Amino acid sequence: MQVSMRLCLRTGLALGLGAVAVAQAFAADLKVGFITSLSGPVSSLGIPYDKGIKAGAAYKSEVAGHKITMISLDDASDPSTAARNARKLIEEDKVDVIIGTAGSPGALAIAAVARETKTPLISIANANLPGEEGAWMVTLPQPAPLMVSAVVEKMKASGVKSVGYIGFSDAWGDLVYDALQKSAGPAGIKVIGNERYARADSSVAGQVLKIVAQKPDAVITGTSGTPGALPYLALAERGYKGQIYGTHALINPDFVRVGGASVEGLLAPTGPVIVAEQLPESNPMRKVAMDFRAAYQKANGAAPTDAFSAYSFDGWLVMLDAASRTKGEPGTPAYRVALRDAIVSTKELVGTHSVYNFKPTDRYGSDERSRVIVKLEKGQWKLVP
Repeated sequence: MQVSMRLCLRTGLALGLGAVAVAQAFAADLKVGFITSLSGPVSSLGIPYDKGIKAGAAYKSEVAGHKITMISLDDASDPSTAARNARKLIEEDKVDVIIGTAGSPGALAIAAVARETKTPLISIANANLPGEEGAWMVTLPQPAPLMVSAVVEKMKASGVKSVGYIGFSDAWGDLVYDALQKSAGPAGIKVIGNERYARADSSVAGQVLKIVAQKPDAVITGTSGTPGALPYLALAERGYKGQIYGTHALINPDFVRVGGASVEGLLAPTGPVIVAEQLPESNPMRKVAMDFRAAYQKANGAAPTDAFSAYSFDGWLVMLDAASRTKGEPGTPAYRVALRDAIVSTKELVGTHSVYNFKPTDRYGSDERSRVIVKLEKGQWKLVP
């Protein structure tokens, strides 16, 4: 009788352990949809984003017992394609979260689909929607007001009294201009002009002529990537000698390559990752930034030279942190809701660009710790004290 009982207990234990093993083996994968611009005018940003997300996957590909599966799509720099990609990823591929895309217009298009389908979106482009419209998204790039105000502080310290503005004729151009208007006035700086151009334009000669004719002390742009070099090239061609400024959306090697001598001396805000080795050891972002560089090297066979790949890596970190706190089974509507709730309650998560703190009513998670000022000297970004 005792032998039989022991046999039953052992058999039951073995079956129980087997059931656990089977459950673990068949645990649903966490599916991540990634959208970027591998072609088109925004590809100078989209390609680095793609390399950054690959670094994220190389850094960690499992969370809370779930293997992470990533499905990547190219939106060809087109917002309509970005929206279609999002719908495909959600409805056909059953992703639990979307990370993307390279441009603000595309990110806003994805946000509309995310809201409709109740799927969390981690935006790696600077995009903001108020209230319920943006309830399913968070935005990783530092908000324009935070970064532009840092630039205006440098302008004021340098004695700048007037600044010309030229930006993209889209949401990003609007965000930078609005931020400039709000911070320049109190600093005693007059904003001259509001010139715009499309990302795909090949010339901004007319717009720059209008700015130069008014002789501003400085010029700042609301642009990004390779197309963002156009105004600086045009300013140099017309012999403009005032100080030139930009935003964090310009920190990539293609911009430096295309801009050449015309962007030498440019001052811009950026996340700490771009000058990680120049940061003090006490800065918590230094270690994460160096970990990112190692993961990037592993995934791409080269060291990162831009700021954009680090945003998608941070998107991966935000997803990992939230998923580690999310209960339930991936692939279900309930899990997506729980994952969204975890994302918007992220607290003191150290990334490469920022220490992230999200709130259900705040799309952005960055504060003053997420910005430094850099200067372009001989093709290299140098930290400005």
